Amino acid sequence: MKIVVLAGGLSPERNVSLSSGTKVAQALRELGHRVALVDMYFGLEDYPGLEPEGLYAAQSPEGWRSVDRQAPDLAAVRAKRRWTGKGEFGPGVLELCAKADIVFLALHGQCGEDGKVQAALELLDIPYTGSDALGSALAMDKDLTKRLVKHLVDTPEWAYRKYTAQDMDGLAAETALPCVVKPVDSGSSIGVSIAHTEEELRAALADGLRHGGRCVLERYVKGREIQVGILDGEALPPIEILPRQGFYDYENKYQPGAAEEVCPAPLTGEETKAVQAAAAAVFNALGLGVYARADFILDEDGRFWFLEINTLPGMTPTSLMPQEAAAAGIDYPQLCQRIIDSSLRLRRKA
Repeated sequence: MKIVVLAGGLSPERNVSLSSGTKVAQALRELGHRVALVDMYFGLEDYPGLEPEGLYAAQSPEGWRSVDRQAPDLAAVRAKRRWTGKGEFGPGVLELCAKADIVFLALHGQCGEDGKVQAALELLDIPYTGSDALGSALAMDKDLTKRLVKHLVDTPEWAYRKYTAQDMDGLAAETALPCVVKPVDSGSSIGVSIAHTEEELRAALADGLRHGGRCVLERYVKGREIQVGILDGEALPPIEILPRQGFYDYENKYQPGAAEEVCPAPLTGEETKAVQAAAAAVFNALGLGVYARADFILDEDGRFWFLEINTLPGMTPTSLMPQEAAAAGIDYPQLCQRIIDSSLRLRRKA
């Protein structure tokens, strides 16, 4: 098959996406596919003088393999693009995708996981991997997700707030502590803070302004971090995350050795079934397809609390979805192939 792996883009998670895309492309080539790996935002700029078909033989840049400790400066990323065209699809990207058998979306975060790219590809009748545009958009919005599934699963009390610097005093005064402050539509724990004091809350709200001032303020639940992948509608073995310090933030997610990950998670049989059922319930309620990964906290009373679900889980060397698949006897190349096969079946039904 001719497969375009779409990565990068203009998202705070672009470095994670480039790492995911590089590993996916390598695995698909090992399976015998013809694969073109392209940064959605820069397009053919990354390969000067190369014809679109030449990308199928091009080597991916070495710097794409690992994830930096800090999220990228998007203003600096924008400044590097030489192409003067507007929009987030770089030169030649859509033309390349239109000639492929399928596009593997290795994108993460805004304009990648929020349904916009999916909608563009749907309008052009280009097959792609993962959930459709509507399901992706719903799952990306943490407030909407919780509204839609609160009758199916336990989820911590929350409030959605759109605010400015002038609103911060009132917001800090009305918010119960401890709480978790997170952007309503971001991933990889970018912009997420746990506030135990009013001072920490104000700092978190100030940081939230950098992410658009649209935040979910969620009651903090102390407990074990458990995540469950869904593949082809079936729940994979749960995984437990044990950060060596702090919580499972951006750095702890992607720096090797920053967190211990145990899969299958040390849960009882009943606990495993309960959290898998909860993940599947969220997946189905949002109308998701192919694969996803749901995040939970298991409190000291044995109660699972749903936090969020990710429709394009990371596929980096330290990502959780591949570890869960491996625990189910599915190696990395097989996982990539399963995602493609399931996506093609889904698109044919649409």
